[in-house]
Amino acid sequence: MEFKAIYFKRVPKSQVKEAGAEGVQIRWLINKENDGAPNFAMRLFEVEPGGYTPRHSHDWEHEVFILEGEGTAFCSGTKTQIKSGFVVFIPPNAEHYFKNTGKNTLRFLCLIPNK
Repeated sequence: MEFKAIYFKRVPKSQVKEAGAEGVQIRWLINKENDGAPNFAMRLFEVEPGGYTPRHSHDWEHEVFILEGEGTAFCSGTKTQIKSGFVVFIPPNAEHYFKNTGKNTLRFLCLIPNK
């Protein structure tokens, strides 16, 4: 485990290929595999206009910070409009997904525990 300070665009991004995802790319900014981070991973998602993350649930929480754009966060049957500056907490086992309803890319940081 070493100190890391890098411009985010130097971290490779890849298309989210999970079933139910459309127009979503991810950058694993900090994680256990590449950085030795023992407890948490930090991911940057970029969702194209009209795109969405897959609807899913799992036994860990998410902490999300909306950097740019606008969209909708769906969690356990609740739909909330989100935009730059919003923070979102997704509890464990809650079905959730994000959709870009704006005209520009929706970008958000998502922190998860290493499992």
